[in-house]
Amino acid sequence: MQAACPMPVSAAPAPWRLCVAPMMDWTDRHCRAFHRVLAPSARLYTEMLHAQALLHGDVAHLLWQAPGERPTALQLGGSEPAALAAAARIGAAHGYDEINLNVGCPSERVQAGRFGACLMLEPQLVAACVRAMQDAVAVPVTVKCRIGVDGQDSEADLDRFVDGLVRATGLGVLIVHARKAWLQGLSPHENRSVPPLDYARVYRLKQRHPQLAVVLNGGLADVGTSLAQLAHVDGVMLGRAAYHDPYVLATLDAALRGAAPPARAEALRALRPYIEAECARGTPLPRITRHLLGLYAGRPGARAFRRRLTEDARHPGVGWALIERALAQVEEWPAA
Repeated sequence: MQAACPMPVSAAPAPWRLCVAPMMDWTDRHCRAFHRVLAPSARLYTEMLHAQALLHGDVAHLLWQAPGERPTALQLGGSEPAALAAAARIGAAHGYDEINLNVGCPSERVQAGRFGACLMLEPQLVAACVRAMQDAVAVPVTVKCRIGVDGQDSEADLDRFVDGLVRATGLGVLIVHARKAWLQGLSPHENRSVPPLDYARVYRLKQRHPQLAVVLNGGLADVGTSLAQLAHVDGVMLGRAAYHDPYVLATLDAALRGAAPPARAEALRALRPYIEAECARGTPLPRITRHLLGLYAGRPGARAFRRRLTEDARHPGVGWALIERALAQVEEWPAA
């Protein structure tokens, strides 16, 4: 059951009031285009990109944004201040509204590269990276972290990390995944669910730093729970819920704007110009439709909708007409 909203919601949410988390292999440009039609006011984050990928890769491909996609944030991984500064400069030049430093990913590959959550053990290096990025760009530089890592997971450890970062850089926005990261013994998948959530620790962090915009991430799966957090923090960041049940994102965004959410079919049809343009560019339709599968989660006809999008999208020459055939499989109910 969804909790009642504890406070009036604003018709003009602050920039970080509602965010969609950076998710590897999920929040690519096609996913973000879909999330934008669902949530006009949400702040959308890219997948994490290593700074070196931008310095040596296909920048136009990596940073391409759909028309109307902004506001968007580019999440960077890395631990070399100069490289991060150069990558941040590239991101800002390509129209990103924020550069975010990943200090929360627990994967072994990321640890081997000395970035992600293991950087919480090197607060001075994190501060140096943030300062270098701040000096390079005019857009906000933000940080996404955990509440702790391995044995260094007490509240005092988190306070020291954040206190030092704010003091050294004047950091204005911090996104906190309210779980510790176990760098040894848990897979990245397990790190997203096994360590217990501790929202209260993030609430107290906000109380200690009233000038810092604190965004809460982790375990937010429905509208009521998400709205309830806004009595304690400045914003919420949805991750897997926004991907697997994207209508939650649409409903939450509408609540924050004081509006009614669009019907699911209406939101999907708003994506038609994007899908047709991508198909014309030669983008295989399954690269887009894989992000749409959860739109009717829990609704009548959802399985037939998913089957149509997965099986038929592989056929040569398919386009928007397939989306209409998928929509014909579902019974559209009024938005709740």
